[in-house]
Amino acid sequence: MRILVVDDAPDVVESVALGFTLQWRDVEVLGAGSGEEALDLVETRHPDIVLLDVGMPGMDGFATLKEIRAFSDVPVVMLTARDDAMDKVKGLELGADDYVTKPFNHLELIARVRAVLRRHEMPPPTSRAPSFRALDLEVDFAAHEARLRGERLPLTPTEYKLLYHLVRNAGHVLQHGTLLAKVWGREYLDEVDYLRVYVRRLRDKLGDDPEHPRFIATERGLGYRFIAPPG
Repeated sequence: MRILVVDDAPDVVESVALGFTLQWRDVEVLGAGSGEEALDLVETRHPDIVLLDVGMPGMDGFATLKEIRAFSDVPVVMLTARDDAMDKVKGLELGADDYVTKPFNHLELIARVRAVLRRHEMPPPTSRAPSFRALDLEVDFAAHEARLRGERLPLTPTEYKLLYHLVRNAGHVLQHGTLLAKVWGREYLDEVDYLRVYVRRLRDKLGDDPEHPRFIATERGLGYRFIAPPG
């Protein structure tokens, strides 16, 4: 297991590295003090996960994440000293997998890293039904992909998993906590922002207008419902 810790404070990199080496066997921790150095290490050393500080001088964590996502789908956990919901949403929209606020407990950080890696390593959910169709959308359970008007949608594993659970329960409301547990895990039951961001990303790829939805309806205060196809 290779972890890249990106922070302009050397003591933070050293502390995180020590925490992981004490708690995790066979782990290699790489350190980077800038966004530019992080990009080089992602490209050359291929870490299994990146812990990326938001508040770095020069190229900050958001700019670094945007550059990483241009060429890599490596899992990224953002680290920030600010407990700001807007920062969390911005990071998730740029492609972060999780968000941890400083100061953090090292055991909590390790648990979040394990959860992110578990989601990435889990095979996509399957169904005995070969596919699901609604209007011009087809979800092919065997191929683990979705097509809109015959064109394959570029869904991330998390986006596909969210769509899968919505369409498998078409016509029924799935509450926030239910979706969070099924897609992210029970550790994320309070992270409603994660769900909002990913539903918005799904809607964008489906061309779905939340005010006049064809596919995903918001049940305010409850959750989301995939609109059942007629017939």
